[in-house]
Amino acid sequence: MSAAPTPETLAAFEAAKGFMPAHEGLALYAAAVEAGGLGLPLLEVGTYCGRSTVLLADAARRAGVTALTVDHHRGSEEQQPGWDYHDPETVDPELGVMDTLPAFRRTLHRAGLEEHVVALVGRSPRVAAVWNSPLGLVFVDGGHTDEHANADYEGWAPHVADGGLLVIHDVFPDPADEFTGQAPYRVYLRALASGAFTEVSVTDSLRVLRRTGAGI
Repeated sequence: MSAAPTPETLAAFEAAKGFMPAHEGLALYAAAVEAGGLGLPLLEVGTYCGRSTVLLADAARRAGVTALTVDHHRGSEEQQPGWDYHDPETVDPELGVMDTLPAFRRTLHRAGLEEHVVALVGRSPRVAAVWNSPLGLVFVDGGHTDEHANADYEGWAPHVADGGLLVIHDVFPDPADEFTGQAPYRVYLRALASGAFTEVSVTDSLRVLRRTGAGI
């Protein structure tokens, strides 16, 4: 039977702003628990308001490791004003720009998981450029343009330890989903074609891959 988060964590996940459905969240949690067995940190790219972070944090707590989450907290393309995924409550009233960091901190506090998470506030390629430690899991759920999705993959996939997991969200093979999931889908294909990763599981738009080779 797959590992499951505590009822408190699941309630915090469901109460948080975000877009990941519960069944994909449970698959992410199971992958994080498995990867935590390597004794290495678990990292996600794309924090938003912390919906998936609470799952990684609970898994990290269970394994005695740290969850890391990378985001500039200004929102991705589809979350800007005028787009379908924009939430006016995430706009800083003084600056008039998105700032999801306060909502993220509230999510973690309410879940009681703050001590298990390190928030890396900055743009993914810049943070990746100064990162030099192996990771048990990398969860890619950042910007959905080819530029951003490829930068996340190129910056973080090389840090996945041997036997560790690369998890990619919003993988949609249908060309009709060009804006929401074709860039992650192309990154998923790139990871498989590299010879460095082998697919472990598919849960709707969530793909779990294991690091089994040297090439990226």
